[in-house]
Amino acid sequence: MMAEVSISDIRKAYGSTEVIHGVDVEIADGEFVVLVGPSGCGKSTLLRMIAGLEGITSGTISIGDRVVNNKPPSERDIAMVFQNYALYPHKTVASNMAFALRMQRMPRAEIETRVREAAEILGLTPYLNRYPRALSGGQRQRVAMGRAIVRNPQVFLFDEPLSNLDAKLRVQMRTEIRELHQRLATTTVYVTHDQIEAMTMADKMVVMQDGHIRQIGSPLEVYDRPANTFVAGFIGSPSMNMFEGVARDGAVMIGDTRVEVATTGLADGQKVTVGLRPEHMRVSDAGLPASIAVIEPTGSETHLALRSGGQEIVAVIREREEFQVGQSLFFSVDPSLVHLFDTESGAAL
Repeated sequence: MMAEVSISDIRKAYGSTEVIHGVDVEIADGEFVVLVGPSGCGKSTLLRMIAGLEGITSGTISIGDRVVNNKPPSERDIAMVFQNYALYPHKTVASNMAFALRMQRMPRAEIETRVREAAEILGLTPYLNRYPRALSGGQRQRVAMGRAIVRNPQVFLFDEPLSNLDAKLRVQMRTEIRELHQRLATTTVYVTHDQIEAMTMADKMVVMQDGHIRQIGSPLEVYDRPANTFVAGFIGSPSMNMFEGVARDGAVMIGDTRVEVATTGLADGQKVTVGLRPEHMRVSDAGLPASIAVIEPTGSETHLALRSGGQEIVAVIREREEFQVGQSLFFSVDPSLVHLFDTESGAAL
């Protein structure tokens, strides 16, 4: 069964307040799509509308070839994994995973086979007779995933499933969810506010802000060619450094510093916003002057918090070098890696 999801001109309003403004997303069969954006951008609302947990004000949502606008969640052939695991504390792992299938009056032998197979995939076989209270957070999240897998849905929906886990476990579960997707090849829509999670997991990223989609693309596309200043500042960690600049003679002036750019067709005197990624900044003999405020060694690299022309910026240095607080340095960036945006609209030039 093909399970592409088509979201067409979807709007959501609470009374006269519109929170999702005419959103369009095409999700191919078997694709892993991540909805990412800051808190309150509308990503969870959009996911809940796909699930049928939230009504649609206008527009259409199709799963496969069926428009599901007025179908209850039970008829949409989706399975959802939430941030809180919502397990029944008085039921064993096996009973938790089997619950939805029992409700559907599925034959017992079929239920047992599905639970056994899902437990095998998720490494839960030794825990099938345990109760949730005897499990770690990561194991509980696996049970919640198992409960979704046994239903063999057309679409998996994940709503910030890893935000209750500690950092190390989050990284491990990210890998597990990706591996799971590669094995099952089920269409997946995943919501997170964590852009590293989005970058590492997605086939396709949908970057949202204030109920609008700001960019859709593969993680590297969005990272390398952000459509506007919002996406540029949101995707990438640490955030992109932004400067006000003016175009002069085919280059850009940031204060008195001339920055060579690969972008052509800039009008002399045109105001631009210049974006420099921290990891693209190199210590050099000339370029943007800055003084070191804070040094943060992470082991694999060193983050320098800098002050440049009254502005706070960050550089990420991969090479081992000795730095001192208060030291003055110059930084340059390869012209092909300089991002330019229209100062008025914020759109990429």
